Amino acid sequence: MTDMPISLQRPARSWFHHIPVIGWIAYDIANGDADTIWYALVILLTVMVLAVKTWGLVALAMTALAMVPVIFATLILITVGK
Repeated sequence: MTDMPISLQRPARSWFHHIPVIGWIAYDIANGDADTIWYALVILLTVMVLAVKTWGLVALAMTALAMVPVIFATLILITVGK
């Protein structure tokens, strides 16, 4: 137990929030400022640009290949109606 008032204690975190970098960003998006999602998108875009500058079109192709299951699952969810 702690002597801190309940209002100052941190909210309960799920297992996903314990992953070092991704979990911190997910926690900030869920509980933080509304602008956090835009910061995360800018960071992802910057990482993608730097990857393409470093490795060329291979990085772009690998990113597109990694996104195939995500798009496939999205299309299935749209078809089912969820």
